[in-house]
Amino acid sequence: MKALATIIGSIAPATAFAASEASGEGSGIFVWIFLGFFALIVVGQLVPAIMLMTGLLKGITAKKEVKSETN
Repeated sequence: MKALATIIGSIAPATAFAASEASGEGSGIFVWIFLGFFALIVVGQLVPAIMLMTGLLKGITAKKEVKSETN
């Protein structure tokens, strides 16, 4: 039991120091690459959505042609 307490007592401070060093100076290059890729995906999805909404509005506001068939 004493050996287990010694192991836990030596591991716990090491994890506390590791956690405090992890949040050091901010975002790295890989975080910015990921955010840029995410923004690229969002913009890529917005373009078809805007085109769809534009077509929908044109379809709603367009005047309908009345077809009359005369024989």
